[in-house]
Amino acid sequence: MFEPIRGFTSLQRTPQADLKLGSVLAFVAGATNAGGFLAVGQYTSHMTGILSSVADNLVLGQLALAGAGLGAVLAFLLGAMTTAWLVNWGLRHELRSAYGLPLMLEASLLLVFGLFGAAISLLTTVFLPLTVVLLCFIMGLQNAVITKISRAVIRTTHITGLLTDYGIELGKLLYVNRHLGHQPVRANRDRLRVHSQLIACFFLGGLAGALGFKYAGYISTVPLAALLLLLVLRPALDDWQRLRGT
Repeated sequence: MFEPIRGFTSLQRTPQADLKLGSVLAFVAGATNAGGFLAVGQYTSHMTGILSSVADNLVLGQLALAGAGLGAVLAFLLGAMTTAWLVNWGLRHELRSAYGLPLMLEASLLLVFGLFGAAISLLTTVFLPLTVVLLCFIMGLQNAVITKISRAVIRTTHITGLLTDYGIELGKLLYVNRHLGHQPVRANRDRLRVHSQLIACFFLGGLAGALGFKYAGYISTVPLAALLLLLVLRPALDDWQRLRGT
């Protein structure tokens, strides 16, 4: 599952390659989300909950908390926007690693979080809000990557939508077709397989992230960054060699 992805340009994508990439990113998202929760006490990919908390805190008059939540939402949004900027710039320059550019940025930010995260425990008041913003930005960055590559077929940080689609297909699968004169209800078994794999990878990533943070601390994000870099290493080197030769 974790072999390098050969190319990131849209013309080279196949459903199998998208699923392989989506599974790796779902694992990384689950690990980052779970480890981030242990670090900052908040699931940084859960924009529904964060935006709801903004509304609640506004009604309760807790403006500081509402502002913090709004900052997290804007960071997620900026992450998705950054992915669009980087990918479109890469495609304009005909880079094979166009879709890998946001992943390289994500890997760099995870390295920052892993190598310097210990400062959070020393200066919690200063660094904790910045860490929440950083993790939300990473989640927006990553989710937009696989969304653009798969044309919104695969998401890696929004498990609510995956579980909803999975439940719909399970309902079709278990539906009893008793009336022979009507068109039978059939489940999309390929979609069931895709959603099952993504949900499982997110959960396994969550376990790995929680265990890693519990026993190794912030440094546990370094292997996640290395995994992302391995994904984009080959197309990035190809681009580097091509640009040097021109």
